Amino acid sequence: MGERKYVLTTMEENIFLITIDHPPVNSLNTQTLSELESVLDEFTGNPIYKVAIITGGEMAVFVSGADISESEELIASGNIKDFILRGQGLFRKISECSKPVLAAINGLALGGGMELAMACHLRIMANRAKLAQPEINLGIIPGWGGTQMLPKIVGSAKARELILTGESISAQEALRLNLVNKVVPREEVLRTAKELARKIARKGTLAIRAAMDSICMSTHMELTDGLAYEAEQIIGLIDSPDAREGLKAFLEKRKPVFGD
Repeated sequence: MGERKYVLTTMEENIFLITIDHPPVNSLNTQTLSELESVLDEFTGNPIYKVAIITGGEMAVFVSGADISESEELIASGNIKDFILRGQGLFRKISECSKPVLAAINGLALGGGMELAMACHLRIMANRAKLAQPEINLGIIPGWGGTQMLPKIVGSAKARELILTGESISAQEALRLNLVNKVVPREEVLRTAKELARKIARKGTLAIRAAMDSICMSTHMELTDGLAYEAEQIIGLIDSPDAREGLKAFLEKRKPVFGD
């Protein structure tokens, strides 16, 4: 696609930084979703990139949710279903990605913003930020995977409470519920996400992919099938260059140096 308007990308070593830049509140419209999908394809298709970080940049919000004004136009034109399915497809694509995608939640994450954060594999959150699925207050429900992802993370009872009340939760409560991995001051969110990304990126590419795929399969398979899938993955890794380097480094009491 041509020059992107609402999504910016930069590369630091082998980390792919994705910044949503749609003033004033980083809402998600059709174009933003399209640009996010484009950069995700760029990330997954380029072997140089090992980890991605999605952030809302310097704004007070991470993502405020779907663009309400555009949604009204799509409802009037009869195209709202395509918009819903597009968002669902994008967020599923993120959650099933074989490369880690981190969310650096710099501010409010509401509705589709919370769903985008949940679709990411690891989440770093600013200590004064809040999360919410407020759709019930508009007479609707989450439409980009919120009713499916949230129960898997916090359990069905808490998910019902959050979705049925539409109330927001603090970063500290999100951490207690395992909705996020770390809570840090706002000015440290991106730096902390980058540190975590670098730590992951230093591991072997094949092992990262195998671990990501195996964890993803755990949500779709019965335990017996999941264990069989895990066994296939590790058997395939045993004689890889990365595994040989890892074992050699262990015996030599040094840090391994894995290939790209």
